[in-house]
Formats: sequence, C-alpha cells, structure tokens
Amino acid sequence: MAPDAAGFLRPVQSAALDPAQEAVLTQICPGLGQTVVAGGRPDHPLWGPFLAMSKGHAADPALRHAGASGGGLSAMALWLLDSGTVDAVLVTEADPDNPLGNRTTLVRDRAGVLAAAGSRYAPASPLAGLRARLIPGARHALVGKPCDVAAFRALAAQDPALAQAVPVVLSFFCAGTPSLTGARRVVERMGADPAAVRAFRYRGMGWPGLASATLADGTVRQMSYAESWGKVLSAHVQHRCRICADGTGTAADLVFADAWEADADGYPLFEEAEGESLIVARTALGADLLAGARAAGRLVASPFDPAGLAAIQPGQRSRRQGLLGRLAALWLLGRPVPRYRGLGLRAAARQGGLRVVWRNFLGMARRALRRRRPAAPRPQD
Repeated sequence: MAPDAAGFLRPVQSAALDPAQEAVLTQICPGLGQTVVAGGRPDHPLWGPFLAMSKGHAADPALRHAGASGGGLSAMALWLLDSGTVDAVLVTEADPDNPLGNRTTLVRDRAGVLAAAGSRYAPASPLAGLRARLIPGARHALVGKPCDVAAFRALAAQDPALAQAVPVVLSFFCAGTPSLTGARRVVERMGADPAAVRAFRYRGMGWPGLASATLADGTVRQMSYAESWGKVLSAHVQHRCRICADGTGTAADLVFADAWEADADGYPLFEEAEGESLIVARTALGADLLAGARAAGRLVASPFDPAGLAAIQPGQRSRRQGLLGRLAALWLLGRPVPRYRGLGLRAAARQGGLRVVWRNFLGMARRALRRRRPAAPRPQD
C-alpha cells in the first residue's frame, strides 16, 4: 500500500494475480460488496445487528483523557492484554516518520495502548502484511475501521488458522477516511507549514479534543474538532467512503463511538467535556468481554437506549438514510457500486423519506457526472 497524489493509500501491484487470487479478492473486499447476517440478533435498519448498547468510559483517568471518546476502546484493549485474553493488540498509531500519517503496530502493554489512543483521521491499512505481523502461537485482537474488520472476517472465514490467531475484533463508528491532503489543509489553516510538523494529534486529550500540531520550533498550534473535522477533513473524504453502507462496524465483536450530548434541537454538542463512549456489543463474545471489563473495574458502563442513538450520531443516521439514493444515481449512470446484502438499505431509506433519498440521488448524480467510471452491477439491499 502506498499513498497516491492526493494522499490516499492505494495498492501497488508488484506481479500478476492468478485466477485463485482474484477470486479471493472478490470474496473478501468490502469495496466490491458486503453481506451481513443477523443470525437471530436484533437488527436495526440504521445500526445493524447487535445484542446490547451501553454508554460509559474508561475507569483509568489517563486513558479516558487520551482517548477520543471516553477511552472505552483503549480501556478494552488494555484489559484484553492484562486479563490474558490476548497477547497483543494490532492498532493504528501516528507514524513517527510522517506525523500526519499512520502506521500499524502491535501493542502489548499500557504504554503502547496509551501511545496509540485517540482518533487518527488519515489513511490506514491495518490488514497490509497481516500474517507477517502476527506473533507465532500468540492470540491477537484487531482494531480496525468497519471496512477493515469486514474484510478480516471474510478472510478469516476461509482461513481457520487466521481466525484462531485473531479471536477478538474491535471497531468504531467511522465517517470515512480523509486524505493526507486534508491533514495538510488543517495545518495550513492553523497558520503553519505541514513540513514543520513534528507531532500531530487529530483528537484526544479531552473530548472531543483539539487537533494539535507540534512544530519544529516547539510551538503548538491547535484547532477545534468542529472546525478541523467539520470544515476541513470531512471535505477530503474519499468517494468510496461516501457510498459505504457500514460505518458502524457490523462485523466486529465490540464497537465504540462518541456518545455525544445533544442540544435542545437534537444536534450534538462539541464542547469540551469528560469523554463518554457508546459501546455496541454485536456478538456473544463481545457481550462477554464487555461484562468482564466492567467486572474488573476497567470500564464504567450502563445500558443505553438505542432509540436515542440517531440524535447523537446524525452523520451516521443521514448517510444510511440517503445511501440508497446515492447508489441508485451511480447505477443509473453506469458507475461502480458495491453489492450490499443484509444491510437494510431500503428500510433505512423509508425512515429517511423520499426527500432525503432524492436529495442524495441528485447530489451524487452531479458529482458522478464530473467523473468517468466503468459500468458496474446493480446495487442490492
């Protein structure tokens, strides 16, 4: 994987693929399609299959402060290590050679978990070279974007040894991957030269936390989350993310997100406060792990009513409700669309209503007409 001109990670082909390799890619790549099976679990049209939702935070004050949304994911990762459930956790952290960018690494203790805490709104490929990263004979947890964990589950279904080596899969709500160009624009808006950045945090050290750039001269420039994400980074999210049907990690055991407080109109407040995590247990394993971390005093959590989630996650709600319109526009124009099954796109569209679907249809049609793409199969629910 290597960055392209815009700063998105793209595969660099080093040799021809044989038919068997092509077949594997077709089966596992969520960019081509994704199938979700509820398997008897409650299946919400916006949030997918799950067993329980909770709201809470890391009991460790340092993890809660460093994490982007209450430190719930960091606390779970550390408890998995300390309890002996896994021997190492595969995470994404800042790249010391490119502070705006990311690298994948294995962490095995509190210092490693703490160093990786906080959201990284830049391209990451945690599955690149996966088998070579794993410790022989060890058990691992994987922390990845929803697309990463969907691809991992599809691959592990074909490879029992890989599934045994990575028995725990964690994810988070994702609004899409911005390019490194977006990160550079944030630094420039701070009034600094991206080349002078020596350390960079997209979020964390508070909730939601500030984007923070430490420069070569030791000075620190900062920007609010509402400005860095809302006015800069979100405009640099790649096209594929804008037609993703799974921003909520349906393939993971446990998923974490921001449990934003909302104002009187139901819009999230981004004022600095002590972080709160939304925790979604999607599998029986995830529910057991959450119960174990709570019993060990690592996570403070209480039940959360899913009926309130749409108000505190409006971005996820609106994208899901309008996605069928976006896919329909692309399909009618002969553009590529993923094959989605079991993701409830029609039910989500009915929730949003005709106006939402139509607005997304027109918006995507306008953007698509500016590009030229090959034809693709019809979208499915």
